[in-house]
Parts: sequence; C-alpha cells; structure tokens
Amino acid sequence: MHRISTGELHRFNAEPIDAVDYHFDLDYVGDGIRDHRLDVLVPHEAPGPLPVYVYFHGGGWTSGDKAPLTKYAASQAVDGMIVVNANYRMATRFQLKHMLDDGNEVLRWVARHIEEFGGDPRRIVLGGDSAGGHIAALLAASAFDPVLASYYDLRPQVAREDLRGLVQHCSIADISVMFERGFVLSLNFLRILLPERGRGVVLRTAARFMSPIEWLDSGFPPVLVTTSERDYFYRANLNFIAALRRRSIAVDTLIYDRKQANTRHTWQQDAAHPESQEVYRRLGAFVRRVAGVPAAAAAVAAVAVAERPAALPAA
Repeated sequence: MHRISTGELHRFNAEPIDAVDYHFDLDYVGDGIRDHRLDVLVPHEAPGPLPVYVYFHGGGWTSGDKAPLTKYAASQAVDGMIVVNANYRMATRFQLKHMLDDGNEVLRWVARHIEEFGGDPRRIVLGGDSAGGHIAALLAASAFDPVLASYYDLRPQVAREDLRGLVQHCSIADISVMFERGFVLSLNFLRILLPERGRGVVLRTAARFMSPIEWLDSGFPPVLVTTSERDYFYRANLNFIAALRRRSIAVDTLIYDRKQANTRHTWQQDAAHPESQEVYRRLGAFVRRVAGVPAAAAAVAAVAVAERPAALPAA
C-alpha cells in the first residue's frame, strides 16, 4: 500500500490555514495503527455546536492517506464546520467490509467525542473523493437500508435523522461502469475488495452490494456532486445524479466541461486551482443549508469566503 510522497504532501498543503486548530492522529479504534487515525480541524472563534463534516480520502481503495487532505479539510473548517479527516484500512490486505467497518468506527468515535471539539453529533455530513467518496456513499446508504447494512454486518453509528448530507468528489457511486469495455479500472479492482478475491462469487451479483446507486432510499439526505468531463468517473457521477433526481432526492452539482484544464480526477484536493476554490464555496454553502450553521459562524465563514480568489465558471 502506498501512502504519500513528500512532494505530494507539500504540494497539497502549501500555505497552511492558520485560522484553524489542528488535532492530528487521534486513534479512533485504540490499536495504535495509522490506518485507524483521524484528524479533527476546528475553526477559531466559531460558536458551537457546529455541524461535522466527516471525510475519507481516495486512492483506488489501495493507497492514499489523510495527510494530503489537511489543506482541503482546513478550507472547509473555516466555513463554519468541524472537519474529521480519517484514514482506514486498504486493499489488498483488507477488503471493502473492513473499510466500511472502519468508516463506521469513525462515526462511533464522532458520536462519543466530537462534542469535546465543539461539534454536533446530530448534524453529520459525510464526504470523500474517488474511493473515499464510494465508502462515504455506502455508509450513508447503509444507514437507510437494513439489507445493505446486514450484508456488511454493520450496525450504523449515525441515525438517519442525524445524517444531513453526502458529498461526492469524483466518486464511483455507480459500480456498473466498471463492467464497460475499456474502462480505466479493470474488474480486478472489484475482486480485491471481496473476500478471497471473489473466488466462487458472481461478480455482477456482488457488485450490486458495492454500488451506492443501487441503495437509494426516498429518505436519503441531500447530495453534492462535483465532477468534470476530464474525470474518468464522470459517467458514474452523471448516472448517480440522474438516479438521485429520479427518486426526488435533492442534489447539487458542480460539473466542469473539458475546457477547464485543472479538473482531472480529484482536482478538488489542490487548493491552488480556482476550480477547487469554487468547490469549497459550493461545499460550504451546501453544509450551511443542509446542516444549519449558526448565524455567527456563518458570518465568520462569509469573511473567509470573501477572501478567497475569484472562481471560474462551471459548465
């Protein structure tokens, strides 16, 4: 498993935000391993309790780390929310069930401890990019569908009414696209997410339980989807948006066309791009709307937003 390079860490976290308190590497399970660490980012002088944005990094289920997402997480925290930036166990040593178990343990930790940081455990927004977005979406779906929760032997740690929103950055919320000829990821990526690499399992049958789009409930929370034509999960994102709208589930979108050069897969992580800054504006507004930010905190957020560079128009 690949974590991060020094260059990657520096690139994404250049010019750190000093209006946030950083609490790094909290052990949410108690076993001392890095896979079970999370960071909590708290905005200065914002009155609580604040909504909580729980985020899972991407990396194709096999790589990645929370550390490069520090600047991204801080950019959200200054918009008037507590941000939890979490690691989780990854393939090939572990399977999707372990990743969902870890995500569920993050939510258990949030329920027990986030009030100590000024967060409100009754106002949770889940999010992630790429594979992390996939994990976040399955966790959200499992809170609404007992069949899905039972399949992964999950006891959801967030109540339906407390899950206020879901954020998807370049996520693969529709696994069916992986069966299309020529897709960028082979079906081996699905097999490594299954016990014994899916031996003896009909892959299309198993894929249904791996695909968030298959488990949308009419009570599903509002969703924010950001993607672009340059993202190789673009088709999966469009399918997910269409499925949400068919079920009358509220969905906000930020979709860039191919002309925007800074919108390759998971561009949202790099705060240097004006396209990313527009994502942060939309995300802050989304959380304030679905989770409710106190007026004083919203005023602090408005100042932070006003100081950001101008954004480019989306498609």
